[in-house]
Amino acid sequence: MTKIDQQSIEFRIERDSMGERQIPSNAYYGIQTLRAIENFPISGIKPLATYIDACVTIKKATALVNAELGCIPQDVAEAIIQATEEILKGDLRDQFVVDIYQAGAGTSHHMNVNEVLSNRALEILGDEKGNYQRVSPNDHVNYGQSTNDVIPTAIRIGGLLSLRRTLYPALDKAIASLNLKAEEFKDIVKSGRTHLQDAVPVRLGESFRAWAQILTEHKTRLELAQTDLTRLGLGGSAAGTGLNTHPDYKVRVAEVLSELLNFPLQSAPHMMAAMQSMAPFVNVSGAIRNLAQDLVKISHDLRLMDSGPKTGLKEIQLPPVQPGSSIMPGKYNPVMAEMTAMVCFQVMGYDNAISLAAQAGQLELNVMMPLIAYDLIHSIEILGNTIAALTDNCITGITANSDRCRSYAEGSLALVTALNPHIGYLNAASVAKESLETGKSLRQIVQERNLMSEEELAQVLNLEQMSAMP
Repeated sequence: MTKIDQQSIEFRIERDSMGERQIPSNAYYGIQTLRAIENFPISGIKPLATYIDACVTIKKATALVNAELGCIPQDVAEAIIQATEEILKGDLRDQFVVDIYQAGAGTSHHMNVNEVLSNRALEILGDEKGNYQRVSPNDHVNYGQSTNDVIPTAIRIGGLLSLRRTLYPALDKAIASLNLKAEEFKDIVKSGRTHLQDAVPVRLGESFRAWAQILTEHKTRLELAQTDLTRLGLGGSAAGTGLNTHPDYKVRVAEVLSELLNFPLQSAPHMMAAMQSMAPFVNVSGAIRNLAQDLVKISHDLRLMDSGPKTGLKEIQLPPVQPGSSIMPGKYNPVMAEMTAMVCFQVMGYDNAISLAAQAGQLELNVMMPLIAYDLIHSIEILGNTIAALTDNCITGITANSDRCRSYAEGSLALVTALNPHIGYLNAASVAKESLETGKSLRQIVQERNLMSEEELAQVLNLEQMSAMP
């Protein structure tokens, strides 16, 4: 910033327990946020939009309930609620500025939220930003709350929102797309492969149907894991005892949040437990990691099946979406599958970080929650975005090279497996060995040795019958 720009900025003075500071007059954040900006110039990564949504929705619910219970003035509550609604529509997002690596437990981000809401509420009431006697970040926006119960609740809500908004729709679309491909390719016979070696024939369509089933089962696991996120410790205040809260507050605020979000939320059976244990986040993260691991496998399968075009398998063609080389003309790479694997590796790394952070709590609090918040919600969202992109830019446009699939299936030595019940394992092994050494077909060698008749061979080596699912 130039000297002239610096001089042109107007400031207001704010005070906290550590002294006073100048805040840009147009800023909706306040002194505690400013201190965090100065203290934590770490990554430049700001809070995720979904996490902001979660925190602001909590503040809307608490304002509604605290006004209803007579804990804060009605006009102040209404101004706070209006401010939350504006932010949820997308306003003032540039005012949430605290680095994700910050004060333990998330106090810096929490106060950033409280200050922005307080100052916008003051404007709505016709007052000046910074007049915290009228609307206080602590005494009004944060009435009956603590970072220690708000942040774990925000992680829960952020996780639920990101699953509903991003990952579940992407999974549903991917599953539907894979099932369509399964139907399209249902009659194409290809060689199976185990250990990357020839195996008995399978249907190409069933490979896609298997992937659809794998993703379906992962969604079921995720839906089970997400129930851990529906029990809220909001109302536990600083240490789980509910200090400075109305007796009806914790149950009522869970009810209001349920209505606002359309989730079956409830107050946790024990506030201390809900605030101290990060197990729900580890559980959901583990389910996300589990999904990522299978997605890596699927992405590798797609790359192998599309390998070539002249020296690989090339059983399928992935849609070419961009040139693949800066030096080799005409080259196309399986970039969507490659991107999928990279994102999955990142998700696995986030899961490890979440596991480490979850065990780092002491006594009444886990101070590593900011890391857990970012890594969990970000994992869900990037994985959902990845699955959506893989579906739209890859799966839906896959075509099959049916002739090549058939050729590999007919030439596979693993067809000898079907001969075992008719000529015995040792004879079958000998036939396979001769076929590999001489290049003769299995059918030709069996006939030359008079081990089976031509009619029997035709029935036993029927690829459609061998590859059909029961």
